[in-house]
Amino acid sequence: MKTYTKFLINGFLKSLLNVFFIMMCLVLILNILKEIDFFSNKEVHSLYPIYLSIMNSPSIIFEMFPFIFLIATQFFFLKLFNNDEINIFKYSGLKNIKIINILSLISFVIGVLVITIFYSFSSNLQHYYLQIKNQFSDDKLYLAVINKNGLWMKDVVDNQTSIINSSKIDNNFLTNTFITTFDDEFNLVKSIKSDKIDIKDNEWLIYDVTIFEENLSKKKDLIKFKSNFNQKKIESLFSNLSSLSLLKLIDLRQNYKSLNYSTVDVDMQIYKIATYPLILVIMTILSSIIMLNTKKSNSKVIKIIIGLFFSVIIYYINNFFNVMGSTEKLPLMVSIWTPIIFLSLINVVMLLNINEK
Repeated sequence: MKTYTKFLINGFLKSLLNVFFIMMCLVLILNILKEIDFFSNKEVHSLYPIYLSIMNSPSIIFEMFPFIFLIATQFFFLKLFNNDEINIFKYSGLKNIKIINILSLISFVIGVLVITIFYSFSSNLQHYYLQIKNQFSDDKLYLAVINKNGLWMKDVVDNQTSIINSSKIDNNFLTNTFITTFDDEFNLVKSIKSDKIDIKDNEWLIYDVTIFEENLSKKKDLIKFKSNFNQKKIESLFSNLSSLSLLKLIDLRQNYKSLNYSTVDVDMQIYKIATYPLILVIMTILSSIIMLNTKKSNSKVIKIIIGLFFSVIIYYINNFFNVMGSTEKLPLMVSIWTPIIFLSLINVVMLLNINEK
């Protein structure tokens, strides 16, 4: 490995670590303040907010990596400019495009490590964080899981606990559903079987019902069933996909398909993770081009502001297409790849006009 390559790698990694550490501290402090506010009326150990903040912060940092790479690249080039090292590279025959290529390769390798190691670590911590946090939430009286045997829900209403199993979700209807209800001492009260349940509201409409009660069965055309769940509530319980590793997301996708449940959100999360290294490379290239094309400017603030401006624009572009994809107004692959291709084309055009002076 050539000397200048080692120098660039070491300098860029130091810049990344410094920005990562600063962002981690900021996120941790803000999380601690948030958790202190949450537990202000609860009897817990004084260190509990800190403990939960440490568990929650990595998943937030994962979302911030594109911004971290952009800022780290800016700081790296500012150091090169301040020490006049960029001119030393120029006089030794090292072109700016070569520097960008080296930084891009580093970003891609780190991006792969981020999605294979860091994301697995952060998603597991997020999973345990949510488990602990839910113990102090009103949602602890009811829960829902999806597995290969369908949708399972535990619901507590009027001191009665209902265990609900449904094989499929079709829009706001549950199909092939079995409900078993117990009293507060967990004695069996009744069982309900139906092929069609409207869960649009918290008062379910159960059609063509068979009720098993006290060793007797009876049929009814329609009954009402009070529940903590409705269609939106069920969807929200499965919306926090950041607590699932990539392998668990793939497994969840299969379970969703077997339930006839929309896999759009899961697919979006999987593709988001898979394309993360490319996003980090794009941010590195963009930041490098901005810094190199404004290196004659004496104002460090202007350079940083330009970089921040582009990062905000990129965030909104990416968020817009994510929303369009998750609401199925655009095909999934279009919503995933359009911002990446668009930003890549901008980088290519800017690279063709890179300042080599």
